Amino acid sequence: MDERGFAVGQAFMLDAKKYWSTVLYATLKSDYRRRVRLTGREPQSAADVQALIGDTTLYRYYAWLERHLQRFKYSGRYGLVPYHRERAAVQLAPLEQAADDPRLELNPDLALPKYCATVDIHQHPGGVWGEPIAGLVYERGARSTTPMMGSRHRDLHQRFTDLVVEGGKSDRILDMGCGFGKSTKPFYETFPEAEIEAVDLAAPCLKLACHDAVQAQAQNVRFRQMNAYETDYAAGSFDLVTSTMLIHELPPKEIDRLFDEAHRVLAPGGRMVHLDFHILPDAFAEFLHYGHGRRNNEPFMQPWAEIDVAGLLAVKGFRNVSVEPFAEADGVDVTDNPSWRFPWTVIAAEKA
Repeated sequence: MDERGFAVGQAFMLDAKKYWSTVLYATLKSDYRRRVRLTGREPQSAADVQALIGDTTLYRYYAWLERHLQRFKYSGRYGLVPYHRERAAVQLAPLEQAADDPRLELNPDLALPKYCATVDIHQHPGGVWGEPIAGLVYERGARSTTPMMGSRHRDLHQRFTDLVVEGGKSDRILDMGCGFGKSTKPFYETFPEAEIEAVDLAAPCLKLACHDAVQAQAQNVRFRQMNAYETDYAAGSFDLVTSTMLIHELPPKEIDRLFDEAHRVLAPGGRMVHLDFHILPDAFAEFLHYGHGRRNNEPFMQPWAEIDVAGLLAVKGFRNVSVEPFAEADGVDVTDNPSWRFPWTVIAAEKA
């Protein structure tokens, strides 16, 4: 496919996503509120909302459009996957040059957990580990995940890092599930004197993360291919453990193990700060979020949202636990935003 056709196709899908997240979302929410007024009963759960609007033409259109815009973005005629496959040799060359860099440590013998290999998460064919271009595809796809933020989307990770900085300086940082390095970069730039370790399962993403670190001339970071809840770091190795959008992609048992591992590798008094999707302000938000998980091939979003995180962390020996909504940009209403948004949440705690 030609560059112009690809650009136009992706721009059309982005505009359609903006329509879905603003006009269509607002119309659906207004219809929902009207139906609530007519019944005189406020829904208390996602099941209640399903009974109220789940069979309406409007909701079915909303759900259909979300599902298929994501499919078109990745796999359609002007999708990210066919575009990058056609240009793989050229686009992968710089990443292969970074493969021998000391900032990158790959493990070709690492076995993927079954929960990863059985579902094409995000509707990304083969997942973020399935082929060499997967990291490039994931990075390009992330640019249009939250379309209403526009150019502000790149500030999300820095905004979160700034929040973490408020808790104090860190000298040894572990970024769990770093992906293509977008969550790691603000940390190695904000803490230039710190030693930063970033781990992920996906070699294609790690290669891209390392390439970007090389371009940024960052000397204080290392990217390693390993499971975030089965690391080889010594106990008490870090004073900060963090992750961004990792937890909701894990089954409940693995979430439990992730928190155990964070507790193990933290030094006494060390902090754990995660950014993920968790706090759902009402039943309507719950219903749409659970539906989003199904439509986006993310089967663990709902069980994660239903976990009593504060209680779980307290049992594991963490103290000063907080689970708070996070505004991803200025002007965002975390309880009643006029357009669709993820339920960004900061989960923070300290090791006693």
